[in-house]
Amino acid sequence: MTLLLDDQTVRDSFGWTQAIEALRVAYAGDVAESRYPERSMARGDASWLRTLTGISAGGFMGAKHIAAAMTTRQVSYLIPLFDERTAELVALMDGQSITGFRTAATSALAAQLMASSGDLDVAVIGSGFEAGKHLRAIAAARTLNTVTVWSPREQSRSRFVAEFADSDLPVYAARDAESAVATANLVICAARSRDESPTVRGAWIQPGTTVVSVGSTLPEQHEVDVELMDRAELIVADMVDEVLHDTGDAQAATAAGVDLRSKTIPLADLVAERHPGRTAGDQILLYKSVGSAVQDIAVAAMCLAEARRRGLGVPLPISIPTVKK
Repeated sequence: MTLLLDDQTVRDSFGWTQAIEALRVAYAGDVAESRYPERSMARGDASWLRTLTGISAGGFMGAKHIAAAMTTRQVSYLIPLFDERTAELVALMDGQSITGFRTAATSALAAQLMASSGDLDVAVIGSGFEAGKHLRAIAAARTLNTVTVWSPREQSRSRFVAEFADSDLPVYAARDAESAVATANLVICAARSRDESPTVRGAWIQPGTTVVSVGSTLPEQHEVDVELMDRAELIVADMVDEVLHDTGDAQAATAAGVDLRSKTIPLADLVAERHPGRTAGDQILLYKSVGSAVQDIAVAAMCLAEARRRGLGVPLPISIPTVKK
């Protein structure tokens, strides 16, 4: 039986703590390139289709398809999950919320391992979908002392503060990005500038800070500047080659002569304790994310298991049988 999960069902089946743990298990296991190859991207005149595929050690194989029509600025997400043993299609899922959930939950896992010990003072650069998800994910992984948010529009900052008014998080709006990060020891970058100039600069970052950057995933996109890439003692990447070769931030730093390769490690090495991560309290550490099928499949499988447990989702009204070959 193939189960259909719409976006509401995915959200009803999701939990931050469970997602972070599912990702921890996934990254501690086999995440070899043979299981999770680089994404593919087809480009049309005003459209693109990006596909991430993978086979998890947990018994699922699947993909996430992202279709974008740029003339209408519309995007759709689809995740099919197959049983690895039988090749049966077990689920079709709306991947919109999973994309935000898995990105933020993976960032929370990285921050849990990279950030300085003790309570965290957090700066959030951005006030949209990813920014809100990241703050909730980080709050599920670590204890937060203060939270300061900045984004270009005052109305958006005010909405973000109001969104967390009924939570235990003390969220305040900053007058600019520099003042937002001035006293932070964890900076969440979840907003690119409209002109694609960096929104967070290395000169603003205090020793001992961990920076999470998720907004630069393509060559034309920029989020942190060359100085920050240079000052970072260690860079942790969910997909090392894609981060180093396909992101505007890394390309700019490499062009400026910064040796990124020697100080960049995969997130899997940190989770599996093959690398110690932070070794001194004053180090600046950077987590760079472009997204991975490891994350999509781990979180999708977690949501599917919870949906099954709670009797959520709708059986597909037709059968898509396997074929003997």
